[in-house]
Amino acid sequence: MDLGLKGLRVIVTAGAGGIGLKIAKAFLDEGAYVHICDVDRDGLANVRQLHRRLTASYCDVSDRASVAEFFADAVKQLGGIDCLVNNAGIAGPVGRVDEITPEEWDRTLDVNTTGQFNCVRLAIPHLQSSENPSIVNMSSAAGRLGFQLRTPYAASKWAVVGFTKSLAMELGSLGIRVNAILPGIVSGERQDAVLAQKAELRGISFEEMKQDALKCASIAEFVSPRQIADTIVCLASLRFRTTTGQAIAVDGDLQMLS
Repeated sequence: MDLGLKGLRVIVTAGAGGIGLKIAKAFLDEGAYVHICDVDRDGLANVRQLHRRLTASYCDVSDRASVAEFFADAVKQLGGIDCLVNNAGIAGPVGRVDEITPEEWDRTLDVNTTGQFNCVRLAIPHLQSSENPSIVNMSSAAGRLGFQLRTPYAASKWAVVGFTKSLAMELGSLGIRVNAILPGIVSGERQDAVLAQKAELRGISFEEMKQDALKCASIAEFVSPRQIADTIVCLASLRFRTTTGQAIAVDGDLQMLS
């Protein structure tokens, strides 16, 4: 299927590794031009060699001055914006809520929620000029389910869903589609680190923690970053031009997070 994305101008935050890099590669495979940002300067240097249609800037999405510099560079490199993928996020602390410091709480919401606001507000003036404008915000299964020992993360991801649905209502008259992706338990180093922390807190093995995490999914397997990337690429296509305001789960029908 031709998704009609050749020449699409795409911004992906936190695109130097993990899910973000998979998203960037998926768009490049469709013939899009991609500009990424990240806080990992070494990762950015490596990714710049990936493809001639990919450009990159340093950016901490929680820092508005940094975001402004990043967007100025992105618009200069791309000549405009057709799609913003708000992928940047952090796992936040693991622990009972009274064990979490205010600084840990603030940092998680600053990156995961306010970071998306910082990017969206600068993207909208450019998206208005696009013939195929869209925004995809990264939430999580934790954005629809309770998540013990991960309250800052869950709170930030629930906020992303509300932000997304409200934006869809506000921006629909401009033709800008806004959707959220809610990944389940995604394979990779970040997930392994979280599971290892939770296993230690519960006094069980890493393998037992993995099995426990997947026990409440209809399809009991880890989600691959490429599955998430493919979903986002589809949402950026005009074939999905009336899909907006949706919180789309990519999680194997996860019923509970443990």
